[in-house]
Amino acid sequence: MANEKTSFVYVTYILSTPEKVFEAIVRPEIARRYWGHENVSDWQPGSTWQHVRANDERTIELIGNVIESTPPTRLVISWANASQAADPASHSRVTFAIEEYDEMVKLTVTHDELTAESGMDRGIRKGWPAVLSSLKSFLETGRGIDLWAKPKAA
Repeated sequence: MANEKTSFVYVTYILSTPEKVFEAIVRPEIARRYWGHENVSDWQPGSTWQHVRANDERTIELIGNVIESTPPTRLVISWANASQAADPASHSRVTFAIEEYDEMVKLTVTHDELTAESGMDRGIRKGWPAVLSSLKSFLETGRGIDLWAKPKAA
């Protein structure tokens, strides 16, 4: 069971356009405003991408390759911790599917090919809901949420 694979799917609806949602994912100067990281690539299939912390250290935390890029409706990337870049078994896949609905967008993020119960699996199950909530808030209000907020004491 150590190599069992799993997936995670998150769907949200955003008062925005497919173009703005796609740009918010791929343009570093936008992603840093709601994610605290920049996604850096030329976004051509076969190209590499890096998830770079938006601070003075500019730490590369995640890496991968662009598998498919069809602006503004679909982006598929491989995904791994930078420290595990050389281990193909540690790579997973993320698909951003962007579908226009009247005056809004349905964004479906599917993170699959994950090793079940791995650190990455546990991390993305907490991370994606917060990041995608921040993306939604940013596109609808101009302000992302605090991704590091803690629950208030009762």
